[in-house]
Amino acid sequence: MLFVAALLPVVVYLLVVYKIDNFSLVSVTRLCLLVACGMATALVCFGLFQLSGPLLTAQQSDVVNPILEEAVKGLPLLVLACRKKMVFFIDSVICGSAVGGGFSILENLFYLLLGDGMGMGTVLFRGLEVALIHIGCSAIVAASLMLAVRLSERLHARLEVKPQDFLMAAFLLLAAPTIHVCHNAFHFNPLLQFVFVFATTGGLLVLTYLYDVEMIHRWLDKGLDTQLSLLRSIQAGHFDNTPTGLFLMSVRDSFPPEVFFDIICYVRLHVELSIAAKSRLLIRETGVDFPLDREQKALIRSQFAEFYQLSKTLGKGARMTIAPVVKYHPADQKSLDDLQAECRAHE
Repeated sequence: MLFVAALLPVVVYLLVVYKIDNFSLVSVTRLCLLVACGMATALVCFGLFQLSGPLLTAQQSDVVNPILEEAVKGLPLLVLACRKKMVFFIDSVICGSAVGGGFSILENLFYLLLGDGMGMGTVLFRGLEVALIHIGCSAIVAASLMLAVRLSERLHARLEVKPQDFLMAAFLLLAAPTIHVCHNAFHFNPLLQFVFVFATTGGLLVLTYLYDVEMIHRWLDKGLDTQLSLLRSIQAGHFDNTPTGLFLMSVRDSFPPEVFFDIICYVRLHVELSIAAKSRLLIRETGVDFPLDREQKALIRSQFAEFYQLSKTLGKGARMTIAPVVKYHPADQKSLDDLQAECRAHE
C-alpha cells in the first residue's frame, strides 16, 4: 500500500500535464520511454552522489546536488530538442514532466525502502512534493532547451530573433536549478515549502504556456498570410511584386523550362500542404476537431506522394536553390508530420 502511495502523486501529475493542451501530440509510447529515461537519470545521480558525498559538506550538497540533478535530467531533453521532437513549449513541458516524473518515482522508492518506517501521510505528502519539484523543474529546463535550439536554428538561417526570446531561454535555464537549490537549502515548515514550490514552478509553467500561445499565433498568422498570397499568385499564373515572387522569377533563367515548371509545382504543393496543416492546428485550437473525410485524406495523401516524387526528381541542387521559399522550420515540419499521420489513420 505504501508503494502505491509513493507512486500515486507522480501518476496524477503526469496525467494532468499530458492533458493540459490539445496542440501537443506526444504519444503515450514516447511518454513512457521518457519516464524510463527519468528513472535512469535517477540511478546515474544516485551513483554520482555516492562518489561526491565524502567530498562535500551537507550545506555544499544542498547546493551542488540539485544543480547536478537538473543537468543530468536535462541530457535526454537536450537530445529531444536537437532532434526536433520538442517543437512547441507545451511539448517540452510534457516531455520534461515525464523525465522529472520518472526521476521522482525512483527517488520516492529509495526513500520508501531506505527510510525509517514512514507512515501513509508522510509518504503521500513527501511523494507529492518530490514529484512537484522534479516535474516542475524538468519541465522548465525542457522549455529553455527547446527555445535555445530554436534560436540557434533561426540565427543559423539568418532569420530575425527577438531579444526577449534570448532572455526567456536564459531565464528559464537559470530558474529551474535556482528553485531546486532553494528547496533543498532552506528548510522551513513543510506546508509552506510545498506552497513555495507549487507557486514558483506553477507560475513559471503558466508563463511559458502563455508565451507558447503567443508564439504559435505569431507563426500561424504570419505564415498563413504569406503562403495564401503566394498560392493565389501561382494559381493566377503570375507572381506578385513580393520578395517571394521576385525570388522565384530571379531563379527562372537558371533552369530549363520543364525543370522550372516542376519547381513551381513543388512550391505549390508545399504551400497547399502547409496551409492545410496549419488550418488543422487552428481547428484543433478551437477545441472542436472536425475529422477529415475519406476523400480529403485521399487527396492529401496524393499531394504528399506527388510532393515527395518531385523532391526526388528535382534533386538536391534545385531544392537548395529554392530553400528560402520551401522553408522547414521545426513548427512547420511538425504540423506537416501531424497532417500526414492524420491522413494515414484508418486507411
